[in-house]
Amino acid sequence: MQGTDVIAAARSALGPVGAYLPVSFSTALDIDQHRNAAARLERAGYGAAWVNEGIGGKDVFAQLGILMSATGRLAFGTGIANIWARAAQTMHGGAALLAAAFPERLVLGLGVGYPHQAAASGREFGKPVTTMRGYLEQMDVPGFVPAPDAGYPRIVAANGRRMLALAAEAADGAIPAGLPPEYTAYARQVLGPDRLLVAGLSFVGGASQGETRAAARARVTGAPGNREARAALLAELGYAADDVETVSDRLVDSMVAHGDPESVAAKVKEHLTAGADHVALLGDGSDYELAMSQLERVAPALAGLGVAGRRTPGPSQ
Repeated sequence: MQGTDVIAAARSALGPVGAYLPVSFSTALDIDQHRNAAARLERAGYGAAWVNEGIGGKDVFAQLGILMSATGRLAFGTGIANIWARAAQTMHGGAALLAAAFPERLVLGLGVGYPHQAAASGREFGKPVTTMRGYLEQMDVPGFVPAPDAGYPRIVAANGRRMLALAAEAADGAIPAGLPPEYTAYARQVLGPDRLLVAGLSFVGGASQGETRAAARARVTGAPGNREARAALLAELGYAADDVETVSDRLVDSMVAHGDPESVAAKVKEHLTAGADHVALLGDGSDYELAMSQLERVAPALAGLGVAGRRTPGPSQ
């Protein structure tokens, strides 16, 4: 953990709303397009841009070194840096080097990923919480070459109660994604007031919610992860079994920001009101220009969003 000063600086740098850079998961990264996307988000007024990686050709630190150099004020987050992509001490060294070069512009989001990613790196997946705990501890073990003495917040991808509890105990916060505002409220309750909470929010822009609901429903049904675990969590959050089984309009509207800019901004505001420090919009990366135009169109409606109060109910611990 990095301390309250580092977290406070990250809150200020991120601002209330950011966006993932739209990229395809199945093709090689176009770095010129990536640079262009970051510059467009900065001009549109977003506080931060978020990048991801798998195992292969999308290394987050290579991306961020290029993108931070190509932008001015924009903060960046990893959503997520995959723990199977590099050793723990290398993860810390890379993040600390970026933090030294670009002070107060980096938030390191860490995720345990999936079993096939562990297998691709030649390792055993194990129990996710145990694996993440060991990784976080190993990040602070001195390496052969010391890392720069530069602070940055470490937050954990936590879409379940046990991982969220670990984030509260051993990290600077959490970055849950693809869940309704009720989970954001619960996450804030578990993390307490001092940890950093980033909510990843799926986003589909359009003229109205009626026009975009089918695409939003596809985002819910196509979300990766353990469906049984997600269904159990949603039940604890107050969603009926029928909502989950049929992927009801109520469930879709709660989990995806979609429709006209005002509807998208209203959903973002729900997460901020529930306790998120920052909301990161995640669009469809299969059509770069469409995704960017949607993010630019909604940006004016997002300007000036803040926290109007916090809700605290959530599932039992």
